[in-house]
Amino acid sequence: MKKLEHNRNIRPGAVRAFVLCGGAGTRLRPMLADRPKSMALISGTPFLELLLDSLRSHRIGEVILGTGYMAEKIESYFGSGNKFGLNIRYSREHEPLGTGGALKLAESLISDPVLVLNGDSYVEWSLVPMLELFTVKNADIVVVLQAVADVTRYGSVALDHDGRVAEFTEKGVRGVPGLINAGVYLLRKQIVCDLPEGKAISLERQVFPRLLDRAVYALVSTGLFIDIGIPEDLKRAQTLLASRDRTAAHDSSVSVSPNVHGDTT
Repeated sequence: MKKLEHNRNIRPGAVRAFVLCGGAGTRLRPMLADRPKSMALISGTPFLELLLDSLRSHRIGEVILGTGYMAEKIESYFGSGNKFGLNIRYSREHEPLGTGGALKLAESLISDPVLVLNGDSYVEWSLVPMLELFTVKNADIVVVLQAVADVTRYGSVALDHDGRVAEFTEKGVRGVPGLINAGVYLLRKQIVCDLPEGKAISLERQVFPRLLDRAVYALVSTGLFIDIGIPEDLKRAQTLLASRDRTAAHDSSVSVSPNVHGDTT
């Protein structure tokens, strides 16, 4: 990988977001036969629209949606993004490319750094502290982590005393609490440039673990987290998210701590 230049001060408005929303959602197919999982309705509002509300509240105006399965459903609903107060562009994959391959496909559209989000999970994050950590630590990647009661489904993440990621563990121990990758990343564009073209690759399993000898740092969110990838959690999201005021739910003052260190697993 090429040597990366020192970070500069970055304005939130200069950051573009790339949202991964191309997955087929096979585990939700009986519930969502007519739409991709990121378009699952929460009290009549598509889940993806809630995520876009969050981006706008963080002063992000440029968004790239990485579509794939039932791409036309997403593209026809959001269009250019004007009615949502955003400028939305699309990067459509015609075969599954994984999170890394989908991001590589959109290389010409993304900013440096770029904010990457999973389109099927809700986490309370804040862009300003992410940018501050990215700059102060001259980071290559800043990952948002979430403390959960059971890491089984997600694997776990270990931090050193300085908030630097020491290890990504793919499989967690059942019933054990810990920190998990919450699916929100701020990363240098050069990392995307160095990925192979047209190849299915996972950021989480294949790219990030290779970069741990570089500057990979984390912030820990203590707010609400929910992944709608399985039927039980999609049902839970109906209650947890529908009752929340949109503006308040995405307020940038939510607790995101850079000071939670060590492996809590």
